[in-house]
Amino acid sequence: MSPQKLISAHPIAPEVRQRIEHELDLIEHEHLVQILYACESGSRAWGFASPDSDYDVRFVYLRRPERYLTVRPERDVIERPVDAVLDISGWDLRKALDLGGDSNPTLLEWLDSPVVYRQQAERAAQLRELAKAYFARDRAYHHYLSMARKNDREHLHGETVRLKKYLYVLRPLLAARWVRQRDDAPPMVFADLAEAVLHELDVIDAINELLAVKMRAGEAERGPAWPALRAFIDVELDLATRMAPAKDERRPLAELNIFLADCVLSQLA
Repeated sequence: MSPQKLISAHPIAPEVRQRIEHELDLIEHEHLVQILYACESGSRAWGFASPDSDYDVRFVYLRRPERYLTVRPERDVIERPVDAVLDISGWDLRKALDLGGDSNPTLLEWLDSPVVYRQQAERAAQLRELAKAYFARDRAYHHYLSMARKNDREHLHGETVRLKKYLYVLRPLLAARWVRQRDDAPPMVFADLAEAVLHELDVIDAINELLAVKMRAGEAERGPAWPALRAFIDVELDLATRMAPAKDERRPLAELNIFLADCVLSQLA
């Protein structure tokens, strides 16, 4: 059985999607921005949400032209109050492009999300192509390795552990394995990633069992440590550390500057 058999157990509820659309409309109206792209991030996009998982909505927005011409730049993040259901925040396009120029894996994941709430199709397609063009193996690799180490250190060493945290270590470890084997960004959906790079049958069985538990349990569900996953994480962390790639040469930002200028100035047409 592959991990993909257990994916997509928690689709976006219609009433939640409607509320998200309403919140995005409010953001555009209150902040005088255009939302170029909005998606689901986090466990619902990765494919292993719990029944009580919240909705992590992320977006990229464009401000009016004159607001890019201020002496002191405005704050480049918009955040809505977080509640038990929704966590909504977004980046100004200039911030997104700046991070994209540094091959920020979070932006790449947003743009690969299987759940897109809205997008300006042409701009979103251009942004995806630019993000892919600026992909850098070393930045992505060290991002995922650091994430795996941090989550493992903080959450998986104890007599009992939060079960969801295994996936928050396994996913970046498998993403790092993907980057070692390929020259592009790993897929956001955990099943696609695992199917492509994970071949250890005992680990696949353990992940299937873990996913089955997580998808019917709450976010805070705890349990004893899983020996098969603990052994895999220890070996893979050591391997990932020893095989870290050399630093890549950075790509000039000219294409990103051109795209930003085109997006801003096109509002004047």
